[in-house]
Amino acid sequence: MLDATMSLVRSNPTDLPLPDGPGALVDHRQSEKAAEICRGVMRVLAQHGLTGLIEVTLANGRRADVMALAPNGTIWIIEIKSSVTDFQVDQKWPEYRDYCDALLFAVATDFPHGLLPQDTGLIVADRFGGELIRPAPEHRLAPARRKALTLHYARLAAARLASAFDPHARFEPKPPA
Repeated sequence: MLDATMSLVRSNPTDLPLPDGPGALVDHRQSEKAAEICRGVMRVLAQHGLTGLIEVTLANGRRADVMALAPNGTIWIIEIKSSVTDFQVDQKWPEYRDYCDALLFAVATDFPHGLLPQDTGLIVADRFGGELIRPAPEHRLAPARRKALTLHYARLAAARLASAFDPHARFEPKPPA
């Protein structure tokens, strides 16, 4: 029996291939360029000792492009911007600050860095890797929020791993309130 904090998604869109194998963790919501930046971001995170999850729904209903967890429990949110237009049109990123210790942008090498807020971190990435150009200023989460987010991160990671084994039934934990 599922508890009230877990939902089962049984349908797969007919226009997308059925997830299988390593591709089961790709959700096809991102543009090709954003997906390439994301791949590089995940490699940068690993180089810095963090693990990352893609497309994490937060309690405020927003979806973080990448949420990362450090060995010491620090939580980063990385907002991927694939173009200047993407940055100019999507101004939801300030709403992520309440759900992380550090907020960063990730962009391609041709993105003009001067457009991005200076009070955020910066990763420049492509499909092969990337570099942390500017560390994000840290604003520590309250202990209760950190615990809720860490548990959500763990449950989401476990649910996605389970989905890789059974792509017809995706289990997604609901974000903490």
